Amino acid sequence: MSLKIGILQTDSVLEEFQSEFGDYPAMFADLLNSAASRLDDLSIELVVYRVAESEFPDAVSRCDGYLITGSRQSVYDDLPWIGELADFVAQVMAANVRIVGICFGHQLLAHFFGGLTEPAAVGWSVGVHETRVVDPQPWMQPECSGFALLSSHKDQVARLPQGARIIARSDSCPCAGFVIGKRVMTLQGHPEFNKSYAAALMGKRESLLGAEVFARGMDSLAQETHSEIVGLWILNFLRGG
Repeated sequence: MSLKIGILQTDSVLEEFQSEFGDYPAMFADLLNSAASRLDDLSIELVVYRVAESEFPDAVSRCDGYLITGSRQSVYDDLPWIGELADFVAQVMAANVRIVGICFGHQLLAHFFGGLTEPAAVGWSVGVHETRVVDPQPWMQPECSGFALLSSHKDQVARLPQGARIIARSDSCPCAGFVIGKRVMTLQGHPEFNKSYAAALMGKRESLLGAEVFARGMDSLAQETHSEIVGLWILNFLRGG
């Protein structure tokens, strides 16, 4: 099976970090190509659309599925491209094409479709966060009752969109992932991040995070993460597993 995935890029890695870590589409390419190499019956093609620069596919049918990346912006910011992205996502959903939302993408798929995203009462969440699977899905292969991912967000989904079900939650994030039928799958965490990039990003934001949050986030990097499993889940979902 061949799968063409459109990466809807909503932000870029800071220029000072790009030589070492690359940009977000490259991070997702590493994640998804690694996962695809473990699936004998699947080949993938990734196409990047810079939606933060108002670059979109000329038709939903250009790809078999889509993935919305994270962003430093908030989904409620008054920026034209965010509204344009929401309009395109509505077309994707109407066409019954599958879409995955990561961090900002997770929040956008709630906020513009009957839910609500707002600043989290707990403030910033950074570093490794453990998440419980509360509604196992058929595409969650290999199965596990929980997973840990790197996080970097100050907003959270406060109300689910219409028809959504929470699939994952953590102590600090009541909605860490949701599905809408078989069309939408989201996660608040970042399976594409590695720990070196997370550490660099926290270091850049140390004064913004505050000493306690920064220290806790850096200490958490000693914990195991499960990006490889989540990469497989994403591909299983997009191919209809």
